[in-house]
Amino acid sequence: MFNTINGDPFLDRESKNYENPIPSREFILKFLAELGVPMSRNGLFEALRLSGKGRYEGLKRRLRAMERDGQIVFVGHHSYALPEKLEMVKGFVIGHKDGYGWVRPKSSMGKKDADVLLPYHQMRTVIHGDYVLIRIVGKDKRCRSEGRLVQILEQRKAPIVGRFFCKYNSAWVLADDSRINQDVLIPNEHRGNAQIGSVVAVEIIKRDNNSQQMKGRVIDVLGKNTDPGIETKVAIHTYQIPNVWLNDVDKQLVDIDEKLSQKAKEDRVDLRDLPLVTIDDEDACDFDDALFCEVQNDGGWRLWVAVADVSYYIRPNTALDREAMNRGNSVYFPSQVVPMLPEIFSNNLCSLNPKVDRLCMVCEMTISNQGKLLGYKHYEAVMNSHARLTYNKVDAILKGDEELCNIYRPIVPNLKALYEMYRVLKELRRKRGAIEFETVETKFIFNADLKIEHIEPVFRNDAHKIVEECMILANIASASLVEEAKEPALFRIHESPDELRLEEFRSFLGELGLNLEGGKEPSSSDYANLMKKISERQDKELIQNMLLRSMKQAVYSPDNCGHFGLALKRYAHFTSPIRRYPDLLLHRVIKYILSQRESRNQEQFTSCFRYSLNDINFYGEQCSMTERRANEATRNASDWLKCEYMQDYIGKELEGLISNVTSFGFFVRLTAFHIDGLVHISSLRKEYYRFDLTNQRIVGENSGTIYRLGDVVAVKVLSVSLENRKIDFELAETKQSLSQAVLK
Repeated sequence: MFNTINGDPFLDRESKNYENPIPSREFILKFLAELGVPMSRNGLFEALRLSGKGRYEGLKRRLRAMERDGQIVFVGHHSYALPEKLEMVKGFVIGHKDGYGWVRPKSSMGKKDADVLLPYHQMRTVIHGDYVLIRIVGKDKRCRSEGRLVQILEQRKAPIVGRFFCKYNSAWVLADDSRINQDVLIPNEHRGNAQIGSVVAVEIIKRDNNSQQMKGRVIDVLGKNTDPGIETKVAIHTYQIPNVWLNDVDKQLVDIDEKLSQKAKEDRVDLRDLPLVTIDDEDACDFDDALFCEVQNDGGWRLWVAVADVSYYIRPNTALDREAMNRGNSVYFPSQVVPMLPEIFSNNLCSLNPKVDRLCMVCEMTISNQGKLLGYKHYEAVMNSHARLTYNKVDAILKGDEELCNIYRPIVPNLKALYEMYRVLKELRRKRGAIEFETVETKFIFNADLKIEHIEPVFRNDAHKIVEECMILANIASASLVEEAKEPALFRIHESPDELRLEEFRSFLGELGLNLEGGKEPSSSDYANLMKKISERQDKELIQNMLLRSMKQAVYSPDNCGHFGLALKRYAHFTSPIRRYPDLLLHRVIKYILSQRESRNQEQFTSCFRYSLNDINFYGEQCSMTERRANEATRNASDWLKCEYMQDYIGKELEGLISNVTSFGFFVRLTAFHIDGLVHISSLRKEYYRFDLTNQRIVGENSGTIYRLGDVVAVKVLSVSLENRKIDFELAETKQSLSQAVLK
């Protein structure tokens, strides 16, 4: 037990700031932790062997500041205690449209399982985005941790985006974010240039004890609902996506040469004669990775995965690096991209464009006839992409398209080798029990006004899967390298489902006459077998969605827990450093490992860096947060665009398929647009309906009318709400169902 200020490692800092220095916050926290019991202010003053009125007053102010910041809590007997010893949690409030909310602990790595429920009455004094201290008081009926508010540590600072309107001679803003249920009053002097119907960003200038009473100031008018690109502006502001390059970044860009220098190519393996190719979508602008594969004489394959060497250009602790870390990843909105890196890097210097020299990090691997990774090595190289291919072109070449085969004759053997290797890897993936989901994605085709012209489905072909398997191999090899070297690094982890969610999922399956094998700890193989069983069922998409909900989110962490979904013991992200910060971090760590193994001066390896475990912990939380933020923002913009598109179809009849049945109605997915809308039970024939979960249908008690999953129906678009991102249908006609069947 240390009990004197002289033992404070931060004494020099305190002495510079104060004439009569007192123990630092860090020292007090460690002291209380070792003490193991709460202690009063007077007790602390004596135990720390302090003296004098000046130091007593200084300790008093410090303890109050630490209490204000949630570092300590004032408890009974006028004592101070550590929050974690009292089952208290610090975290950010996440609101819900139905009035309740959650607190996500700051150190949870973004894992939803750590969230603590805040009931409706606890949300009255807080709003989404507040940083709070709560006490865990027990479990709710669903065995979820429930909390009570202790203190608001920091009120939300981020602006609120919403629609400006007037009511009862007062101006208000209705938040676009459904997680904020409170309207914001705008005094006349703070309206700015806002007009009724404007989409605005509002700064909160006053909050009473009741969060329902908020006053704000209009700080930006984003436009009207109908303006081109307004959905992206709203999402960027709502989710606080960094989208403006700071002055420090601009200053650093001034010295960047847009041409690759000869010096940069020195001391690298020269792969310019190796016919590496990129394979991406038709509209891709940044090319992270290139591939080459050849068949080994003794069987198996040799695979090169060359990845853009972003770390050469983005050095640690520079303005560019700080901004890339802050962004965390590129954000791909339907109509635009907010890049992680400035365009000079993402589309030029770092992009593996065809027929130009580029710096790269290479993972060279040998794979057996059975698909086993036999060996790997990483190194810096210089390459020259021999072709910019698309997924559709590669798929056509593999199917024997004569014209394309002639055009790309020199690289066709490479593509065929990739395909043969992929087939083996696919079978190995099946055997190890990786979970594969079948989803239909859609792509918006925009007109010149950035409005949707039409929506088309996107199908994955074998070329997509070839690239995916190659990336997985390189990621496995990279994770293996850092794990073997025992260097702090970010792994991409996906933990197994927890007991509560597993129980709920099994209960759902039981209602459908299905079962998940594996007992209390099912393996990924058990889930994969379930997916195989339901592959021909009409309700497979519903079951798949419920399966996804039962699982934990994949996150970034320094603790390797494996990847449950992929059925892998180790996994990391290596292949996309142009658009993902974790990949850039991994490149730096790998370069550090190589510099140590080869006993070369670290300066010979460009931008290698050794991170501390504390650094990696921070980056894990940051990158998990930015990934989640990007997903929520892009989903928000997509839902807006779908609603906007469907406004032109209000009153019109369209054909669709019942995609989900609930106790309050059923959802219909429009055949032409792949957009879902709700047929509420109140819009059906006026009678009572019974929800039959087992058979995924609702049944009219008097008429016997049945609406079941998979029925083809005609619906009329009843209403569209941009504010709530909701589309309502009413039934026009049932085309293919047992609609008049009577339960026996």
